[in-house]
Parts: sequence; C-alpha cells; structure tokens
Amino acid sequence: MAVPKRKVSKEQKRKRRTHFKLHAPSMVVCPNCGELTLSHTVCKKCGYYKGKLVVEPKLEEKSEE
Repeated sequence: MAVPKRKVSKEQKRKRRTHFKLHAPSMVVCPNCGELTLSHTVCKKCGYYKGKLVVEPKLEEKSEE
C-alpha cells in the first residue's frame, strides 16, 4: 500500500480542495405556467416539458372535516 513520504502541507491540501464547492442549482422559468423549475426536468406544477404534456398534474382536493 502506498504511503506518503512527507506530510502534505496545509497550503497544498487547500489548493487541491479549492474545487470542492457547493453551487446553487440552475433554475429556469417554465414557459407554460411561469413556475421556477430545475432545467431539463418536467415542471412539477403543470407537468409540461419542452411544450408537451408529459405527466398529468395532481389535483389538490381539500378534505372537509
């Protein structure tokens, strides 16, 4: 098993880890309903993707209790 000969300095370690960042997902406006959605995914509100109905949207029913 390979073992490093010397300790990796803090500077070298931090330089290597500069690319390990979190970024916000890219959101786009749905052309059908105007809702913000993730790009390249079906809109959760209306069920459209690229101008075609892909998934039937769920109708929210209010229960009377």
